[in-house]
Amino acid sequence: MSDNASVTPPMPPATPAGSPSAEERQWGMFAHFAAFLGFLIPGLGGMIGPLIVWQMKKAEMPFVDDQGKEALNFQITVFLAVIVCAILTVILIGFLLLMVVGLGALVFTIIGGIKANEGVAYRYPFTLRLIK
Repeated sequence: MSDNASVTPPMPPATPAGSPSAEERQWGMFAHFAAFLGFLIPGLGGMIGPLIVWQMKKAEMPFVDDQGKEALNFQITVFLAVIVCAILTVILIGFLLLMVVGLGALVFTIIGGIKANEGVAYRYPFTLRLIK
C-alpha cells in the first residue's frame, strides 16, 4: 500500500505570462461598457464610468489599468469631438458630425468591451491618449 498523505494534488494550470485572468478580462470589459453611463448622465457621464472602474482596479490588475486608461482616453476624445460638433452646428455640418461621432462612439465602445473580454488589449482609433 502507498502512503497517500505524501502525494500532492496537481497544481491548476497557470495563466501564460501576459495573459489576463478571467476576472481581469471581465473588469476590462466593464471599463469599456461603463461608458454607457453617458446615456444616463449627459455630458461628462461617459467618462465617469471608465474612471471609476479604472480607479478601483488599476493597482491590482494591470490589464484593467491599461483598458481603463484606454476607455477613459476615448471618452475624453469623444467629449471633445462633441464640443467641436456642437460649435459647428452653427454652419449645419455639426448635426451630421454629431451623428457620426455618436455612432462611432457606440460601435467602438462595443468592440472595445468585446475585445477586452477576449483578453485583447484594444486600442481605439482616433483617440487622444492624454492619460498615460
